[in-house]
Amino acid sequence: MKEQNWSIGSVAIDGKVILAPMAGVSDIAYRLLAKDHKASMVCTEMVSAMGIKYKNERTNELLRMEAVEHPVSMQIFGSDPKAIALAAKVVEDAAGADIVDINMGCPVKKVVTSGDGSALMKTPELAARVAEAAVKAVKVPVTVKMRIGWDSEHINVVEFAKIIESTGVAAVAVHGRTKEQMYCGHADWSYIKAVKEALSIPVIGNGDIVEPEDVKRMIDETGCDAVMIGRGAQGNPWIFERAHHYLTTGELLPAPTYIERLDMLLKHFRLLCHYKGDALGVKEIRTHAGWYMKGLPESAYWRNRVNTIHTPKNFENELQVYRNILLEMGL
Repeated sequence: MKEQNWSIGSVAIDGKVILAPMAGVSDIAYRLLAKDHKASMVCTEMVSAMGIKYKNERTNELLRMEAVEHPVSMQIFGSDPKAIALAAKVVEDAAGADIVDINMGCPVKKVVTSGDGSALMKTPELAARVAEAAVKAVKVPVTVKMRIGWDSEHINVVEFAKIIESTGVAAVAVHGRTKEQMYCGHADWSYIKAVKEALSIPVIGNGDIVEPEDVKRMIDETGCDAVMIGRGAQGNPWIFERAHHYLTTGELLPAPTYIERLDMLLKHFRLLCHYKGDALGVKEIRTHAGWYMKGLPESAYWRNRVNTIHTPKNFENELQVYRNILLEMGL
């Protein structure tokens, strides 16, 4: 199978493997790593439309991006059409996003209790007004990310996607789980296929992608135009280039070595400190370190050590000690 260029509205996409928007993960530091490893497109953490409206300082930090990231899809969330329109315009003008994505799939309680995220799948008419408000507010393409429904008794993704398409959005991404499933159980790709067959705009598949072979299998089984990788990319920027290589050549590149994983962890850490400062960098790397170190020898011990470190120098020193131990073990 050979990857083909495709587009979301006027935005050309080179390749079929996309970094999903993930709160606390797809920040500027990780997006740069993903892009460096051939992610076809990167998506930002979701940004609150209300936060943009009221100029929240934390929100402004989330809007930062670098030129090398393009094409960038910046995700916003909210259920007030006017706030969404304003946020979309800010994202387009101030942040320079190539695509504005609206989150209609987040299952987290504090999001859905406000009527945002996947709660919008229970109110298709409001969801349509939200999407249409964004489409009318900006010149760049607008996309929507959704789940297959609220729960197993209310799976409405095909009808919902049709309504969203009618508002003028340029593409949709479908996570093959219900809101009730959160991130448990298995993603049902059959609904991604059903949406693809029902719509004329591009459809991006999402859910249960952990290996390059999964990317090809989802494309083959659903006919989706591209695959969005979320949790499978955590601590694993190599997934993008490995999937890209597998799609284009049929050859499976080896997984990163233990040493390569530690070296990438260090690079990730330095990027976090550069963009967010030492204190926040040290704090935020702890979660990422757990992913990079998963399955490594004595990883639990070293994760615990990382969690007690408070300065960049100490972090780098500890990582070097661990690296030397692995080298001595011949790993």
